[in-house]
Amino acid sequence: MFHIFVYEHCFTISLVRNLESNVLTYLNKYGKERIGKAPHIGEYAWLNVMYPCVTETEVCDLEKRLGIAIPKVYKDFLMNVSNGFDIMNCTLALHGCRTSYDRSDLDSWYLLGTYEYDGSKLYLNTLDDKIYYCDRYDATPLKSWDSLSAMLTSDIERIFGLFDADGHCIDEDVPTTPVVI
Repeated sequence: MFHIFVYEHCFTISLVRNLESNVLTYLNKYGKERIGKAPHIGEYAWLNVMYPCVTETEVCDLEKRLGIAIPKVYKDFLMNVSNGFDIMNCTLALHGCRTSYDRSDLDSWYLLGTYEYDGSKLYLNTLDDKIYYCDRYDATPLKSWDSLSAMLTSDIERIFGLFDADGHCIDEDVPTTPVVI
């Protein structure tokens, strides 16, 4: 089970591990934490992956390459919690610092993540700091949250309800997205 605790603008993510569910954790040499071995998916598959935080210098370098500022709430998340993560084998992926993004036509939007189920997207609108969910090919909001912490708290809880303790999808016919498109 994933728990996200939010204290003002500070995030803390912790995993509560049920020893009876045979959940393992592995931290590789690059600091990437892999949680929950998933042999039913593949020999080397893990259910959840958290990437190590980035430095302020790395965030500044990315902002220079992009030509835009990373929203403060997400910058804090990348530097203090995780440089992105994959939940339940990429059912929800939050993207961290990468080497290239082209958003020249979306000045106030910051793409945060995607849903593996159908490629639908999450973005942060820097004009209101809300998180929006949209279709893969259309940015019309289908759902919104008032903050990054509200989105993470509600959607991770929702996603964990779709899987059993070993990471098996309970019902393959149920979409893993926040809204059925």
